[in-house]
Amino acid sequence: MSDRRSDPDPPGRLDLLKALGDNTRYAIYLELARSPRPLATADVAGSLGLHPNTVRPHLERMREVGLLDVRPDTSGGVGRPQKLYELSPHSPSLGLEPPVFPMLARMLLEVVVDAGVDAEPAAEAGRRQGRVLAHGPVAVRGTCVDAAICMLDDLGFDPASVEEDGVTTVAFGHCPFADLAEHQPEVVCSLHRGVLEGFVDELGGAEVTEFHDLSHRTPCCAGIRTSD
Repeated sequence: MSDRRSDPDPPGRLDLLKALGDNTRYAIYLELARSPRPLATADVAGSLGLHPNTVRPHLERMREVGLLDVRPDTSGGVGRPQKLYELSPHSPSLGLEPPVFPMLARMLLEVVVDAGVDAEPAAEAGRRQGRVLAHGPVAVRGTCVDAAICMLDDLGFDPASVEEDGVTTVAFGHCPFADLAEHQPEVVCSLHRGVLEGFVDELGGAEVTEFHDLSHRTPCCAGIRTSD
């Protein structure tokens, strides 16, 4: 996915806002802004009760003016890969996400690193949050493994899974922590690992046996084994 932040001449803010003057386009933009992960045309159409052929040109128009970034869906489905759309870094927040939040996250991460916090304390903080999530509505969705996959999906990791010999391998198609993880993978990826471990441990019936992050040859996936 291209990084529009490096463009020498990004679109003007007025051009971006003019593109949102159409009511349908604005509704589509809000749907993408509220989503924790990139969405395909069919996802947006289904949420808004529109035909995909109605949604598609609006998505492309917003991409052309720099409101959206697009990438192919590489999750391995049959046929031509779908396009996945998400907000560009230049897109206006429209009040949906205070711009200070990403800055705050970066500053807090710097504090954590400067304090010498490494992988295990970060993972333990993640486990505490995972145990909290295990008592939310997502926890009732099928087996422990099913619930874990739903939890990851709700958080925006766009998980895809395959099960073999009692072990479910879950690949993460998108990382909502990507910007931070690329700079401090030891801490940020450990937080993610901890959330998954705490969630699975609290629900019971399975255990996280593997977790591959940006430091591994096959990154961004986890193995969850169903307990006998």
